[in-house]
Amino acid sequence: MTGHLRVEPQVTKTGATFYSGLTYAAYPGFRPLLLDLYAPRGVAAVPLIVWIHGGAFQDGDRRYLPETYPPNSVFDRPLDAGMAVATIDYRHAAEASFPAQLNDVGAAIDYLREHAAAFGIDARRIGVWGESAGGALAALEGLTGGRVAAVVAWYALTDVRRMHADAVDSIETKWLGAPPSAVPELAAAASAVEQVHAGAPPFLIVHGAADTVVALSHSQRLHELLVAAGAPSTYHAVAAADHCFEGYDDIGGLIDETVAFLARTLSASTSEPESAASPVDTR
Repeated sequence: MTGHLRVEPQVTKTGATFYSGLTYAAYPGFRPLLLDLYAPRGVAAVPLIVWIHGGAFQDGDRRYLPETYPPNSVFDRPLDAGMAVATIDYRHAAEASFPAQLNDVGAAIDYLREHAAAFGIDARRIGVWGESAGGALAALEGLTGGRVAAVVAWYALTDVRRMHADAVDSIETKWLGAPPSAVPELAAAASAVEQVHAGAPPFLIVHGAADTVVALSHSQRLHELLVAAGAPSTYHAVAAADHCFEGYDDIGGLIDETVAFLARTLSASTSEPESAASPVDTR
């Protein structure tokens, strides 16, 4: 069931229009799925960035960024560049197994596209940006959804089969509902490296070189496959940075790099992305 426009917009201290707690989808037996939307005031048809939080598919919240990031930076800096930002919740793994989370991302984007005129956004110019688990979902949406014109994946898990394939209590097992080795087709569907194709939208892939949670090789491999397929991809390994860029002192600079990539890429996008159904929900 899709959501509806039932929230009156507010005006932030910086003069942006802010919708808090829009219900973009409601599934019987689950909590309503919400998003927040920040948009420049008085401007029509602006590009939109959809932010997808991390949290190992177990937790996380659309409203909060990792503690290592400058406060509110992911929401404020795109606004300064003339873009709108939506930040979305999705079902955690204890609520529903994959592909429910990817279905939720697709449902949020479909909702935003449906109401694009009311929000002042351009449905042809939508990018996704996620970190960690959210980065994995951003990459999968970009490769399989047909809805977006740009993808940013920060320290994303891109090959589920390479992570604790037989462990019964791993993050991947909780996400898939079974060890990856027991559900190889599902594990492949959850792995961005298995979805690469020449028609992929432009990617920016950023990963800490000292990441102890998700190995740098996940991002390296995705970038290599995209380039080999002839798809546009930019790769940035951040020296000495751990997961969430812990230990790196210029995360603000990485955010500025990302906002510039999205502004440049989305400004060049003029064609309507093809609609594509999300994977079948196996909840």
